[in-house]
Amino acid sequence: MKRLRKAIWSYRALYFMLLPGIIYYIIFKYIPMYGIIIAFKDFNFSDGILFSGWADPWYKYFKMFYESPYFIQVMSNTFIISFYKMIFGIVPPILFAVLLNECRVRWFKSFIQTLTYMPHFFSWVIIYGILLAFLSESSGLVNHWIKDSGGTPISFLTSTEMFRSVLVSSEIWKDLGWGAIIYLAAMTGIDPTLYEAAKVDGAGRFRMIWHITLPGIRSVIVMLLILKLGHILDAGFDQIYILYNVQVYPVADILDTWVFRTGLQKLNFSLAAAAGLLKSFVGLVLILLSNKLAKRWGESIW
Repeated sequence: MKRLRKAIWSYRALYFMLLPGIIYYIIFKYIPMYGIIIAFKDFNFSDGILFSGWADPWYKYFKMFYESPYFIQVMSNTFIISFYKMIFGIVPPILFAVLLNECRVRWFKSFIQTLTYMPHFFSWVIIYGILLAFLSESSGLVNHWIKDSGGTPISFLTSTEMFRSVLVSSEIWKDLGWGAIIYLAAMTGIDPTLYEAAKVDGAGRFRMIWHITLPGIRSVIVMLLILKLGHILDAGFDQIYILYNVQVYPVADILDTWVFRTGLQKLNFSLAAAAGLLKSFVGLVLILLSNKLAKRWGESIW
């Protein structure tokens, strides 16, 4: 114990820098976990969390969620949208990072990086305005082009066939530059002598990318994939809540939006808490399984 205190004191500056992060997680991540017990209680405002009666049976609200007529629709939409975002969203940042890494004109590289980072800092309200300006059926720029070409306007934002494509493509565009940052950082850690040796052996740029750059960032790709699998039920509440409407509910209503309507609009906090807890449990299981699978490739988080 004395040795531990001595070690902490010798690195006190680093621990002091770590303190704000620890306080943040305690206040906003661990203390709110106390509210989990709402999922196992018949919660009401007058009695509060402590004095509300326990649900009978304890899985009452989990069963209610499972037997809900919206269960299959909500869960399938959540998995499908998240799967689409994961599959179609993992390659573009990698490809973009490789292209930036290969760019030898520094000012042009910096300009493109800045230009592609900017959308990440836009709120989804602003993105919705941009999408409306381009994709609106009545006044959108794209539909104006279609009508001028003799075609029929397409209802991108209200069509069940097109809405998921809009969700996925708009998120890829918004986070393309930001998602490439970590890959670019990983590429800077690749030993430059590997590229020099490859040049001596006559390898071209594509060969070096395939045999040096991509294997060099493989651990980062696997790590991010594991983290994405853990958030497979996070289909993007902010984005979907702002973009969706009643016409696209069958393909866009996800677990988070259903929990929001059930918990805050219908004031059924116990049912909403049960659905949220189920979501967290599924995410935990997926992270553990994906990390175990990644160990077989020689890559894992822990």
